[in-house]
Amino acid sequence: MPEQMKSYQPSSKTGATGLRAALAERACSANLPALTAVVVALASSLVLTLAGCANSAGITSVAQTLQPASVGLDAVEQAPGIAADWWKAFGDSTLDGLVERSLVGNPSLKVAQARLTRAQAAVSGSEAADGPNVNGGVDLNRQRFSGNYIYPAPLGGAILNTGTIQINGSWEIDFFGRNRSAIEAAVGSQRAAEADLQASRVMLASNVARTYVQLARLVEQRAVAVRSLAQREQQLGLIRDRVQGGLDTNVELRQGEGALPETRQQIEQLDEQIELTRHALAALTAQPPNALDALSPPLSVVQAVPLPVSVPADLLARRADIAAARWRIEAATKDVAVAKASFYPNINLTAFVGLQSIGFDNLVKSGAEQYGIGPAIRLPIFDSGRLRSNLRVKAADLDGAIESYNGAVLDAVHDVADQIASIRSISRQQAEQTRAQTAAESAYDLATQRYKAGLATYLVVLNAETTVLTQRRLAADLKARALDSQVALIRALGGGYRADADRPIPVAQAGR
Repeated sequence: MPEQMKSYQPSSKTGATGLRAALAERACSANLPALTAVVVALASSLVLTLAGCANSAGITSVAQTLQPASVGLDAVEQAPGIAADWWKAFGDSTLDGLVERSLVGNPSLKVAQARLTRAQAAVSGSEAADGPNVNGGVDLNRQRFSGNYIYPAPLGGAILNTGTIQINGSWEIDFFGRNRSAIEAAVGSQRAAEADLQASRVMLASNVARTYVQLARLVEQRAVAVRSLAQREQQLGLIRDRVQGGLDTNVELRQGEGALPETRQQIEQLDEQIELTRHALAALTAQPPNALDALSPPLSVVQAVPLPVSVPADLLARRADIAAARWRIEAATKDVAVAKASFYPNINLTAFVGLQSIGFDNLVKSGAEQYGIGPAIRLPIFDSGRLRSNLRVKAADLDGAIESYNGAVLDAVHDVADQIASIRSISRQQAEQTRAQTAAESAYDLATQRYKAGLATYLVVLNAETTVLTQRRLAADLKARALDSQVALIRALGGGYRADADRPIPVAQAGR
């Protein structure tokens, strides 16, 4: 303790009153205004000298967004839109029910919804940080005051009760836009989560539809395989009759017998695929594995739908995944702004009001009041590079968001182009297959007529039917592929996604 403090003895005042009087007398004896001016001048000089130590110079994002023209989206006319409930256009009520059930109960959608709820909460948290903050506290202590510190006797060395009841408030004045940018970043993340939810809905609905078409294809193939088995059993019976009549040898008999287990194996394989496909469809619709054991949808019920034959110019606005990528660029851009604002002073307005006393009985007596108000300024001067490292992280995040957007654009354009090419090719294949099936059906009819007229054997009829069954199997495969490609194209075109008109999607900028 300084010598002058030790020699000071308040003659007629004791306790808290004596301490207040002692501090008041010493304050009067010091030239506080002059000392304050000197401290302020030194601090200002120090700030001006060292402020350059923490700066954001030379750190920026380098990635650039792809322009629509670079992927050929500016020279094509807009195509008709797709309905949000596009699956109803296929005209199958069973498919409608399965899709709608999946959109209600599938866990993947609930995960996306949980992410959206989290993003909405983050927006609320960012908005709260921009407002005033008020808190209160009550402290009741029994304390021994040091006799070798600033407290004079009889306070120094005494054990006394102290109490404080206080309300504190603070409000950060957002001069440099840090809080505002943080709010906008949180809003961008929220809207990206909303778009992700819509993208998940589109993906789930398309997966249900494609799995349903796959199941219908397998059911159709099984029916053809069952007819093939019956036909081969008939052929084997005819071969046996011919062997007994001396018209065929045991070679033909063994060949006919070998065809039966091969066909039965094909049927068993189809049964396995049908069961697994039903399980997959049950999982997509949040049902037990055996819930759809009786489901055998006829492929003929599912109708083809008209779709665009070229990549639409407004493709980027149709897809929820691209919208989400653009919102992530927006959020990352605002995160960079927050990081840059951290280099500037942080200005807070603080205030407090409450009661403080030595002795619990004095806490609510007159004179225990205390209050204060004033600004608080914090300026980063030297932080060993933490702020610059944080800014580099945010700039890299922005580069990553831009390149993710570019990748989504390229994938979307190629996805649509691939599905359109497949649909065109399958359409041409179907035309050729239809002609082949017509010829096979005609040959089968002629063989049947010749058999009835006694001009041909029934074995000729069965052989002609084999060609018909082969064409029917191929027709089922091509129709299923056509429907599958149509569903895939609908998904690639956005699946009926529409951005909220009240929340326009930001246009991704190049060279940020």
